[in-house]
Amino acid sequence: MNNENLILIGAIIALLIFSSVQAIQLTSIKAQITGGATAGSTAGAATLDTSGWTADEIMNYEMHGIIPARAGGSSGSPGQMVGGC
Repeated sequence: MNNENLILIGAIIALLIFSSVQAIQLTSIKAQITGGATAGSTAGAATLDTSGWTADEIMNYEMHGIIPARAGGSSGSPGQMVGGC
């Protein structure tokens, strides 16, 4: 093997290690945000009251995780959204 192949293999290994560390960190952060609840478990998971939300707001929350500003109790225009992807 020549030096170029060794450098390429080293770079690939470094990227794999880096992406593995990032995946572990993201999983940890996600668990902190959701309180450890997984997609299948609802026990102890906090739910939002969406009874006063419009169909568009519910769709934005389900698809993109966007919560309307008025749901958080912050001051702002009623159509202003917080969060997003």
